[in-house]
Amino acid sequence: MSCIGAATAAGAVGLYLGLQMGKREPIGLTKPADLVLGSEVDLLKAPVVIPNTDYENDPKPSYYTDTKASMHERMESFVLDLQNRLVTALESLEPSKKFYRDRWEREDGKGYGISCVMQDGQVFEKAGVNVSVIEGTLTPGQLKSMRDRNPQTAKKLDADEAYDFRVAGVSVVVHPRNPYAPTAHKNYRRFEVYKRNDKDAGPVMAWFGGGADLTPAYLFEDDVKYFHQTLKHACDAHDPTYYPRFKAWCDTYFRNIHRGETRGVGGIFFDDLEDKSPEELFRFAYDSGNSFIRAYVPIVAKRMTMPYTLRERNWQLIRRGHYAEFNLVYDRGTKFGLMTPGARIESILMSLPLTARWEYMNKPNAASPEEKLLEIVRTTKEWAE
Repeated sequence: MSCIGAATAAGAVGLYLGLQMGKREPIGLTKPADLVLGSEVDLLKAPVVIPNTDYENDPKPSYYTDTKASMHERMESFVLDLQNRLVTALESLEPSKKFYRDRWEREDGKGYGISCVMQDGQVFEKAGVNVSVIEGTLTPGQLKSMRDRNPQTAKKLDADEAYDFRVAGVSVVVHPRNPYAPTAHKNYRRFEVYKRNDKDAGPVMAWFGGGADLTPAYLFEDDVKYFHQTLKHACDAHDPTYYPRFKAWCDTYFRNIHRGETRGVGGIFFDDLEDKSPEELFRFAYDSGNSFIRAYVPIVAKRMTMPYTLRERNWQLIRRGHYAEFNLVYDRGTKFGLMTPGARIESILMSLPLTARWEYMNKPNAASPEEKLLEIVRTTKEWAE
């Protein structure tokens, strides 16, 4: 047995010692679901280097400049690449699990997806990194939703016309186990709309959409500033108006209206983006999508070893309940997916947390860390300089 193997084995023996004199019971390496609350932090160590955070200096992939391929094909290559990059970065923090890769095909043959999901890890209670590349016919409900949300779209898409669509996108939701490590969401996609059965004529409309946002249960202002500043840096490289526009859009969109709260501390969000050439927008999507790895994964690495108790865990679950409320009541992506014939429900609802909690009339104590979080999500704040 190697020295490393011997050390690991010896450590594993010690992990199963019983709970004595009020000491926390150490945990096993292979059964994260059976951990004593909070004990997993004793085994965790953040990596010195997190892969795929230096997107600006990394060599650009071939699809980045391959103008001979269609923009849809390049977007497909991008989201598949981004999926792999993010999976690698997240797995660098998680000692007990790897992502399960589930490739699926639509029953009608009109597209595929790859759902990468991790559950019950020591660092990540649930994490999903999904890619979908699908096409189909817009339902009347989907067409109405598109027209209602954007006057420019209403001008280009006739309510009485039939349209086909195709989309390539990546959708990410990460729910860490430690209550001090925030949940995060990212989504990037390119959507094309064609007149029914007339794809050769080219798209009637084509746009980019996406963004990223942070949802902490406990507020660390330095983390939030870092997250926003990193996203702003990616936006500023392409258009200095993007970050303030998309930050305000995020604050407006990710809001539980019935509770008078934002879902978290925001980030950026945009949709129907076609204000520049497709090439310029594609390069913005590339930088912005990759910047999420730099913006988020180091925050988890920083917080995943912090000790916590049942109090913090219960508050985390209550905030996750509010997260689930937004996704099921307001999120347009969830609604679009559920309205799509032949949709894969497991992948659509991947964004929901593994566990959540709804307490009747829960109200944090005055001046508590929990109350501080509520004060932030009941208003908006400028985080980036």
